Amino acid sequence: MEQRDTLGVVMGRFQGLHLGHMEYLLAGAQRCEHLLVGVTHFDPWEHAPEELRDLGRMNASANPFTYYERLAMLRDALTEAGLPRERFDIVPFPIEHPERIPEFIPREAVCYVTIYDQWGYHKRQVLTDLGFPTRVLWVRDDSQRLTSGTEVRRLIAEGKPWSHLVPPAVSRYLLEHGLTQRLAAGIQPEASNPSR
Repeated sequence: MEQRDTLGVVMGRFQGLHLGHMEYLLAGAQRCEHLLVGVTHFDPWEHAPEELRDLGRMNASANPFTYYERLAMLRDALTEAGLPRERFDIVPFPIEHPERIPEFIPREAVCYVTIYDQWGYHKRQVLTDLGFPTRVLWVRDDSQRLTSGTEVRRLIAEGKPWSHLVPPAVSRYLLEHGLTQRLAAGIQPEASNPSR
């Protein structure tokens, strides 16, 4: 096996955490001694730059879970999958405002990206432009996705089976904290609606 990086980074919105995310997270963990999991779109009051505002991923409806809820799901799912807690940390990752990324991860961290669409290429370019060592774990098309957060959220909202698409720890967390009811009711968390 090739030598592992000292510090690696994976990043995503994880809205909510599904089996496709787990494949990416665990692939990153295999390549480094310590993994930083970067949570993007972590600040619900932050406005996306003009060039990103048309992306569906920036809409409130695509971001129903708070930063803390996503952190808890990540922590529980990774430890359940056998990754020791001391081998990873979870940090904010402002990909929407790349100039802020160095505030959250050190410059020597190796960023691991996966590419399914133009957004993946965009992320790789942003990280490369910032001078971070960047490695592509795989390039696939949409038909090769295990699932998507959009699909999981839709199934939950429609009352259809969904738990087979997420790690058991995530299924438990969503159910125990009433988050499936929130999705079914179309309610946004308090943090993502500062007008309340």
